[in-house]
Amino acid sequence: MSASDRSSTGRSGVSTRSVHAGAAPESHTGSVVAPIFQTSTFQMDVPGQTRAGFDYARTGTPNRSDLEEVLCDLEGASYAAAVNSGTSAEVAVFSALLSPGDEIIIPRDVYGGTYRLLVNEYARWGVGIRTVDLTDSRALAAAISDRTAIVWAETPSNPGLDVIDIAETARIAHAANALLAVDSTFATPYLQRPIEFGADLVIHSTTKFINGHSDVIGGAVLAGDGQTCPRAAEVIDRLTSHFASVGLGISPFDAWLTRRGIKTLPVRMAAHCANAQAVAEWLEARSEIAEVYYPGLPSHPGHEIAKRQMSGFGGVVSFSTDTEERALALVRSTKLITLAESLGGVESLIDHPATMTHLAVADCELSISGRFIRLSVGIEDIADILADLDAALGATNAAIGAAETDGAVPEAPDGQAAPESKPAPDAQAGVASVTVLENA
Repeated sequence: MSASDRSSTGRSGVSTRSVHAGAAPESHTGSVVAPIFQTSTFQMDVPGQTRAGFDYARTGTPNRSDLEEVLCDLEGASYAAAVNSGTSAEVAVFSALLSPGDEIIIPRDVYGGTYRLLVNEYARWGVGIRTVDLTDSRALAAAISDRTAIVWAETPSNPGLDVIDIAETARIAHAANALLAVDSTFATPYLQRPIEFGADLVIHSTTKFINGHSDVIGGAVLAGDGQTCPRAAEVIDRLTSHFASVGLGISPFDAWLTRRGIKTLPVRMAAHCANAQAVAEWLEARSEIAEVYYPGLPSHPGHEIAKRQMSGFGGVVSFSTDTEERALALVRSTKLITLAESLGGVESLIDHPATMTHLAVADCELSISGRFIRLSVGIEDIADILADLDAALGATNAAIGAAETDGAVPEAPDGQAAPESKPAPDAQAGVASVTVLENA
């Protein structure tokens, strides 16, 4: 059944819920669109008794609750917390659910900021950090231990678009009394709902596709019912306690913007997926491109798993060029597609992870090749996206051809010399199956 179909349980379809969940007309005035509750505190008529469950904006606001309601509904979760960034969502999970002496397993292909956060902040607490190829269930089974508190998965992963079998990973994690947390930012609940496959936690950078308009920073933590393993039973209580103690909640205005963005999530994701599929197939036919990574391609090693657990393949396409010089020139040659960090907006964005979003892993085994490019495919007309890529690749051919003729270092289109290429492993290769990073 596709994500747009009405559920067999009789629930409204995902498009209807995206529009209406957490978006009832405001009770006082009847405003069809909820107002922004830009306040720091809420009046009480009797000491200690709130009118609608709100006392102080650090602990909750109506706009935040509206956003949490729709996220819970779309993910099929029992609990949701909307926070002020994707990194804050990670901080909440790590701080609430890890203790000194615990171990967290992370995938070989992981967002650079996640790796930086764990190594810089949690390793010094005495948390062990183990890197495992989570596309290989046997590697996970061999690595997991009674110290493992969390298995952290990204699927599809950032930036290499690895696809991890959520159900199998959950089975292995729960057998060891470990939690499975899935960063599902690239998929959104429209395409993938990890809790349905056994995940205990779902993490989103709502900055990305969920909001979808590159105008807000936010994140979310969602949890299942706590029935998967003994450790899972305490997740909601510990998260609730943690959020009551710290100020990570998303602001009223950012919550309002994100809730507004979700109303168009299904139609946007359908457009992202269609455009990304076309871009991936087009890139596969180009001689300048060494490899294309997109779950919608039969050539992708996780294609069949993605077909089982996703209703579409997402809006991000990653690829490797034949040389680092070409990659650096290409990302500076696009006109319609903007060179910028982040992803998931309605506009197409191109990123060179080795020097931008994944610079934090440059000097470790998780480093990204300089030939590697991540493309967040927007919802522009596909003919215009492909024309921009074609022109940009043509510009790199001209620049590299001229440099080979002259025997000179290739120049980028704006006349600045491209940085010297340094060998580095591809995003999908050269990473040890298991590495342990922990305090001595």
